Amino acid sequence: MRILEGTERAERLRVAIVVSRYHAFVTDRLEQGAIEALRAAGVADAHVAILRVPGAFEIPLAAKRAADTGAFDAVVCLGCLIRGATPHFDYIASAVAHGLTDAAAATGVPMAFGVLTTNSAEEALERAAPGPANKGFEAARAALDMGTLLEQLRRTPAPPGIAV
Repeated sequence: MRILEGTERAERLRVAIVVSRYHAFVTDRLEQGAIEALRAAGVADAHVAILRVPGAFEIPLAAKRAADTGAFDAVVCLGCLIRGATPHFDYIASAVAHGLTDAAAATGVPMAFGVLTTNSAEEALERAAPGPANKGFEAARAALDMGTLLEQLRRTPAPPGIAV
């Protein structure tokens, strides 16, 4: 039996961070958390590209286009949606989640969902506080975990008797 899983070190990975400018008072903190996680895993700053988009709704398109270039092994997607008085929040949250799921499936490039969906600005700021509980940090770790797992799968031959 062989067990493959992502690793804590990811020096060889190239990563795109797609971050929404909307609610920058939160997303800037998520971005810093993601960068902290990438650096802790050994990813060189030269292997990271930050793509800033207007809002959360634009994240899936930018993430897919980044993945389509073939230049990135993983994409970290960061945004912040704060519930308001209308259903707009629900439509955007659903569109972003489905868009990223579709983009990752279409490209084969892991895309981590670091888009906060909160009831208040206070809740958002709690999730963007410095440290390993920062949701940007967590999303970057998930992206690296999947990126290193997929890297292993590319290098690992199938066991005898199993057609791939």
